[in-house]
Amino acid sequence: MRQSNPNFMNGVPELLILSLLARREMYGYEMVQALRMRSDAMFNFGEGVVYPVLHGLEKDGALTARRKTVAGRSRVYYALTPVGSQRLDGMARDWSRLTDAIRGFLTDEPHAETV
Repeated sequence: MRQSNPNFMNGVPELLILSLLARREMYGYEMVQALRMRSDAMFNFGEGVVYPVLHGLEKDGALTARRKTVAGRSRVYYALTPVGSQRLDGMARDWSRLTDAIRGFLTDEPHAETV
């Protein structure tokens, strides 16, 4: 059985990271663990995936980063900006429409455009 099409998964780490940060600020490894736990290990993205996405989002102005010391450890915490919130909203709409269309194929129901 074929695992998945990596091209189809483009954008998924970004969407999920933005979604996590919409709830609260987090540091990188904390996000890696949260993605794994919240998806029942369906999304098992390592630091090699998460950190480049974080750096790209920060460069685009979707995130801010600040260094914070907690329990003697210095970590970089990321938070969503208004630009990031808008980006998340747009991506969530697009993915919802996509999943509705796929669901229509799987259930033989025609795709109804979501608003």
